[in-house]
Amino acid sequence: MAASMTAKSSAFLAPRALVPQAPAGAPRGRPVHWEVRCGAYDEELVATANSIASAGRGILAMDESNATCGKRLDSIGVENTEDNRRTYRELLVTTPGLGQYISGAILFEETLYQSASDGRTFVQCLKEQNIVPGIKVDKGLVPMTNSNGESWCQGLDGLAQRCAEYYKAGARFCKWRSVVSIPGGPTPMALRDCAYGLARYAAIAQEAGLVPIVEPEVLLDGDHDIDTTFKVAQDIWAETFKYLADNKVLFEGILLKPSMVTPGAECPKRESPETVADYTLKMLKSRVPPAVPGIMFLSGGQSEMEATLNLNAMNQSPNPWHVSFSYARALQNSVLKTWQGDASNSKAAQEALIKRAKANSMAQLGKYDPAEESAEAGKGMYEKGYTY
Repeated sequence: MAASMTAKSSAFLAPRALVPQAPAGAPRGRPVHWEVRCGAYDEELVATANSIASAGRGILAMDESNATCGKRLDSIGVENTEDNRRTYRELLVTTPGLGQYISGAILFEETLYQSASDGRTFVQCLKEQNIVPGIKVDKGLVPMTNSNGESWCQGLDGLAQRCAEYYKAGARFCKWRSVVSIPGGPTPMALRDCAYGLARYAAIAQEAGLVPIVEPEVLLDGDHDIDTTFKVAQDIWAETFKYLADNKVLFEGILLKPSMVTPGAECPKRESPETVADYTLKMLKSRVPPAVPGIMFLSGGQSEMEATLNLNAMNQSPNPWHVSFSYARALQNSVLKTWQGDASNSKAAQEALIKRAKANSMAQLGKYDPAEESAEAGKGMYEKGYTY
């Protein structure tokens, strides 16, 4: 496997190894000089990205901040303490057989350094199941001055040092979430800031050996129709790839985490999974180079079943990239409600996680059958103004 991955890595790197650079002040028509890209981690980045983007597997997003994790625990009557957070996350990372369906797990900083009750670090628990540990590296959203109620993502300061430390701790990929708000515009200023921030983060992460997940989330908030979402998604992805290219980010060593192209959460007209798939893939195929290994969709407040049905519809035909999932609530909702903070429910809660992971694994393969789903799986989880 290692040998074939190395061969694949070299093949992916070849087209991107040379980056054209025109000399400063060069007149038009002058021959272009070529700058050789020689990132220290390039081959490892490609191998990691392709390991995560492997058939029938996706990402478990368990990177909620301590405050957001506290909201989840509060919903089942469990106090938000470090020990309770550790206990819940241990339940997730030690689920038997999880690696069959999950290829990567995004952790919060606290979780990256925590250990299971048997002394194994969570990083060890994941690696033993061939699950790549990842880490959330952004510092959250803050209001954007002089905008139309929009936000920008902070965290570039000190990012290089933090990424280096996370790599030493065992992380091999990372996540940065920035957002675009449709009710707020989006304004050109907000689009540009979102795209440029993601590109700078991606370049810094790759230099430290971490595969960056690029995530400009188009928020569900609003009553807009699917055509409006389509246009905004086209705009932000065009801007994002422009800045990724400008910053010489290795496309073969990134993963994307887009929101699906759906109507706004408050739009009265809902769309079928087939329509969502058609709009989403049409948008991505017009914006995303085939060099990108994987597109790992976020669920964005959809119900567990809705997110799985939409993913399944997108895998009914061949795609130029691995099309999969990076779900948080759409994988964990049933787990929390089964667990209830009671150790005697841990096995049943892990079985609930496996059921959802397997369902999405089948959707990645285009073979999902919703016949055995419960009514609970169809309940929406949208939260207006959702934060991590």
